[in-house]
Amino acid sequence: MEKANMHSLDLVNENIKKIGNLFPECVTETVDENGNVKAAIDFEKLQENLSHATIGEGEERYQFTWPGKREAIHNANAPTNMTLRPCKEESVDFDNTENLYIEGDNLEVLKLLQENYLGKVKMIYIDPPYNTGNDFVYNDDFKEDTESFQSKSGMYDEDGNMLLQNFEKNTESNGRFHTDWLNMMYPRLKIARNLLSDDGVIFISIDDNEQENLKKVCNEIFGAKNYLNDIAWITNITGRQISGTGAAKTWEHIFVYAKNIWESTSLNVDIDFAKKNMPDAYKGFEKDIRVDSLGKFAIGDTLYNHNRKFNEETRPNLVFSIFYNPKTEEFKTDESYKNIDDFIEIKPHPNGDGRHQYHAWRWSKEKIKNESYNLIALPTSKKEYEIHTRIRDFNKTLLKDLITNISNGNDEVSELFDGKRYFDFPKSVNLIKILLGAFNNHHSIILDFFSGSATTAHAVMQLNAEDGGKRKFICVQLPEATAEDSEAYKAGYKNICEIGKERIRRAGKKIVAESSGPSAGSGALDIGFRVLKLADSNMKDVYYSPAETDSADIFDANNVKEDRTPLDLLFQVMPECNLPLSSKIEEREIEGKTVYFVNGNYLVACFDEGITENLIKAVIDVSDNDKPYYFYMRNIGLGGDKVLDNFEQLFVHYSPTTKRKVI
Repeated sequence: MEKANMHSLDLVNENIKKIGNLFPECVTETVDENGNVKAAIDFEKLQENLSHATIGEGEERYQFTWPGKREAIHNANAPTNMTLRPCKEESVDFDNTENLYIEGDNLEVLKLLQENYLGKVKMIYIDPPYNTGNDFVYNDDFKEDTESFQSKSGMYDEDGNMLLQNFEKNTESNGRFHTDWLNMMYPRLKIARNLLSDDGVIFISIDDNEQENLKKVCNEIFGAKNYLNDIAWITNITGRQISGTGAAKTWEHIFVYAKNIWESTSLNVDIDFAKKNMPDAYKGFEKDIRVDSLGKFAIGDTLYNHNRKFNEETRPNLVFSIFYNPKTEEFKTDESYKNIDDFIEIKPHPNGDGRHQYHAWRWSKEKIKNESYNLIALPTSKKEYEIHTRIRDFNKTLLKDLITNISNGNDEVSELFDGKRYFDFPKSVNLIKILLGAFNNHHSIILDFFSGSATTAHAVMQLNAEDGGKRKFICVQLPEATAEDSEAYKAGYKNICEIGKERIRRAGKKIVAESSGPSAGSGALDIGFRVLKLADSNMKDVYYSPAETDSADIFDANNVKEDRTPLDLLFQVMPECNLPLSSKIEEREIEGKTVYFVNGNYLVACFDEGITENLIKAVIDVSDNDKPYYFYMRNIGLGGDKVLDNFEQLFVHYSPTTKRKVI
């Protein structure tokens, strides 16, 4: 029976495996500081394999660096033993929702999310601290290893919940103004990239204080080739009049990077939404709408490439005659149709550069053959024909890198809280909706790990209500305390998370009450969320480091902390099983014990003591096609030596494929 890992991915080991797949001769073994054998990379052999492409020590190179960068990289790769504890009483529709609201340091949370969300997040939006001198910067300690970092005095309260002593305002007087900010952002962005799907995109809001550094960091982590846009969001058209120098600032940056630009698609926006909400940037768009057997379509652009550089010399395979039959509306590219009655030859558009005869077509012969139903030939004033495309999804247009007429979300939040202003300068729901709507994917996972007032959650629910989407949000926020003299504190909101959770509750109710979209009245709209709170491990120290634990503790069979519940344990093992934290959980009573069934019978777990043979038989006595894939229990769960002796044999006989693990 295997022992559960109960900690997040060790990215160093994962990288060693990747190098081993490419260069197996470069993987060797060495001994760590405790005398244990471990895998390692032989850099001499690796350099031999990359001999003409390596840089020696001291050689000049292009690089972006700062004090602490090496430690920041190490911190991103180090695993964590921390866990996420479910809080049902603060959740909404805990048993059915697929949305998550997570409280705690987002670096540790991101590490935990890697277990089961690696490569699964379609879009990330973050609004990190702008580093104005008044923002909280996560004061990660890069001089300590992960274990000592977690055990630092004052980091947790008596319930194991993270405190805020490790988070401080980053003022210019501390001498490490930019360095602290970079050391905070680098590891978080590095892990965020791992979470993105191959066609995923990240949007990052920032102002001028750190935009230059942020772009350099993103170029390094995501790759400069994957840079898509620097969107200018016009936040204040009148401009800030208080600087005293230079021009009045009217806009902020939204950097856009793809995980893999070759997998990325264009960013679009709904025309009606854009014209209504951003009239200064989107005007016109009056389309010639027609109908054919496939439905409505708009007349698109002409088929020829308007760039004169694409011609018979540079694109010879795209310069040819097209033969069109006005009676049947057929398009052919075979020269044999040149002499067939009813077919008219349409030559490529003349090129006016003085050197070449024709423009190239935008479509190849093969594409014309396969998609001729999306072409239309229209008569010209010269009694000839011009070929145009038929645009089926004509209510979309390319998103511009200028977002106008969208102010911050002060009024939106204030309206939800009876006119009270509990949060300064929240982002607008419409701003996030524009970014969300840029993808034609209604079943995406959306992540915001600087959640703030939870605008992203609000926008996801609102857009789902309007278009029937099934997008799911994961919001992560540090429980930063509200000032004691603030209106929020006086109203009972002691930290930002309390404001965010209440906003989601109120926004969800408001959306349902006002919704007339595809999800209205159907119960299909998910306005719930599971609250999870970052805490130190459910396991006692002996579980991870028995060599450093007192002998008395080693022989204590109970390796779970006394204040932890079976549901806490379930949420710590779910990532190890690659199960989303939003997975459907069914709780059953069998033989007087609580048994959890996650995603059907994929994961079955019982963390009670006194597990009997009858319970095990009941768990695995299902059809051959529906045996549990995983079964988890505690080390003290078995009810006696007889059960222990028979335990493995029961599974071997009745369910040999089930992976059995003990914590």
